[in-house]
Amino acid sequence: MISIQNISKSFDSKVVLSDLSLEIPKGKRCCIIGRSGCGKSVLLKIITGLMKPDSGQVIIDDLAVNADNKKELFKLRRRIGYVFQGAALFDSYDVYTNVVLSLMEQGETDENILENEAKRVLSSVGLLPDIKKIDTNEFEKEWQILRTTMPSELSGGMRKRVGVARALVGSPDYIFYDEPTTGLDPITSEQIDKLILQLDNVLDATSVIITHDLYSVYSLAEQVVLIEDGSILFEGNVDELKNSDNKVVIQFLRRYE
Repeated sequence: MISIQNISKSFDSKVVLSDLSLEIPKGKRCCIIGRSGCGKSVLLKIITGLMKPDSGQVIIDDLAVNADNKKELFKLRRRIGYVFQGAALFDSYDVYTNVVLSLMEQGETDENILENEAKRVLSSVGLLPDIKKIDTNEFEKEWQILRTTMPSELSGGMRKRVGVARALVGSPDYIFYDEPTTGLDPITSEQIDKLILQLDNVLDATSVIITHDLYSVYSLAEQVVLIEDGSILFEGNVDELKNSDNKVVIQFLRRYE
């Protein structure tokens, strides 16, 4: 479980998060929504230890997320997958290196382990076929082509899939998605939503999805949190969101539908 306790964060005189508390149950898909600049991405960075709050704390499975304790934070991050906005692939690295870079940084040098993990996660996001359903030689041909492909050669949807594959390395307990469908056309966005749902059905992971895409919220969310002015304005399920009589919620839904 993720327990967010009285988190506050300001940049100079601008208050981004104000005494925000939230619990995200283990194994749930939580969509965090809100207007641009409301603090969604800042909250995600604080949860994962990429940013330090001014006050408050985050507890993940009884372990405090402490940006100052690098050793404990490193252990925690090995259980976390993070899908960045725009995929954030390294343009100078091929697909293979982008995917297994975190394992390399952890000291893994066995090429067989690295290659097998890359094949596993790239297959899970649909960039490689299921090796059980295709001739081994054909699979290897597709693998050799994909592994040396550079990010500049990929479509937007494929870049997102590589970003998701990278987040799945090591079978994390928690997966964080920061605007996974931003910049994609409606058809590709729907494919990414279906991918997230498909992965959730086979993984025993907790998913936290930052988004402004209501189609994604309606498709994915088991828990919805709407942030307004640095605080939680609404928390509930999709039906409760749609039927809310809060004027700000109604305005948000009308604006973004």
